Amino acid sequence: MLLRLPLAGSFAQLAKIAENKKSSIAVSKEAVDKPPLTIYMLGEEVLRNPAKRIVKVDSSIRELAQNMLITMYSAKGIGLAAPQVGVHKRILVIDINLEDPDAPPHVFINPEIISSSATLDTYEEGCLSIPGVYLNVVRPSSIKLSYRDEMGRHKKMNADGLMARCIQHEIEHLNGVLFVDRVTDKDELTKQLKENDFNQKDVRTKVI
Repeated sequence: MLLRLPLAGSFAQLAKIAENKKSSIAVSKEAVDKPPLTIYMLGEEVLRNPAKRIVKVDSSIRELAQNMLITMYSAKGIGLAAPQVGVHKRILVIDINLEDPDAPPHVFINPEIISSSATLDTYEEGCLSIPGVYLNVVRPSSIKLSYRDEMGRHKKMNADGLMARCIQHEIEHLNGVLFVDRVTDKDELTKQLKENDFNQKDVRTKVI
């Protein structure tokens, strides 16, 4: 089939059309029996090593993002950072619209939070690396983010609500920080960790 593109009045319009055509990585949101990557769990040192900046965004990075998405969808998660699958690169994937097969996922490469709101929210979080544990964490309610997409294009985003929380959660993975490190209800933390066979000593409470 050959589609006829609308006439563009300038190269800028053509560039915009091309950009929109390559805005995301196409991956089915259905779970697979054998995900391509292994998700590491709390207690494994690989989760505590800071990730390195990605110098070149190429096909290998796009393949990594694709495999991360397949692995995330198979685990029924909405966010996954590369260190969680043993890759120390500053890349994360997010999809807060799991029920919508047409909503594209987000790929964030070398993400940096430029600014955060003074307003804070408390909300329950979970993590694919700490299954079964769900605890409240305080975070800024909105953020401004700088990053590169899967094509290497520099972008900025304003995020609030669940998206802002998910981005902050995943960026901390890139720095070797887990959400349990920020939990203030220590009694509930201890209780849930024990119930799910995790060790309290693997939580690091001294985070910035």
